[in-house]
Amino acid sequence: MDAFKSLVIIMLSAVFVDNYVLTRFLGICPFLGVSKKLDSAVGMGVAVTFVMVMATAVTWPIQTYILGEKLGYLQTIVFILIIAALVQFTEIVLKKFIPALHKSLGVYLPLITTNCAVLGVAINNINESNFNFLQSIINSIGVGLGFLLAMVIFSGLRSKIQESEIPESFKGLPATLIAASFVSLAFFGFGGIIENLFK
Repeated sequence: MDAFKSLVIIMLSAVFVDNYVLTRFLGICPFLGVSKKLDSAVGMGVAVTFVMVMATAVTWPIQTYILGEKLGYLQTIVFILIIAALVQFTEIVLKKFIPALHKSLGVYLPLITTNCAVLGVAINNINESNFNFLQSIINSIGVGLGFLLAMVIFSGLRSKIQESEIPESFKGLPATLIAASFVSLAFFGFGGIIENLFK
């Protein structure tokens, strides 16, 4: 039961408390670039979640059993190559089976390769959090769902901003960044809730 409870805590913390986009500011490029339309935001969130989980499933054993401490200096290079290969695989699958989503994501799909949130979760699972394999997978799913949640919320907020009358000097990027900061502040409130639920 304690093991299940710890996995739930890892998942909820990754989604709400330690949201990579809103608290660590990793993955800002697709967050700002693809959140204009809800369907594109959801598609990007699902694609990033898939790549995060697959990247963790591949990189964790490679780091643990092959690189270890002796070849640890190769970690970033190896992880980037693995993520690039997984993104290419995802792009091929989307192009073949969901061409409309592939077209709507456009240039942002290959940019998952350079999405620092994907690399960040793979590295942090090993270096910062010292998670085992199952905990790493659960954390990656949580981080991906947190990314998806942030994209969906921000997509709705951006559609409201576009419909609103705002001062000329705030139109465009300034209003978008201010709205992103408000969403980020809202997520900080989840920290105490999660801690109190699982004392």
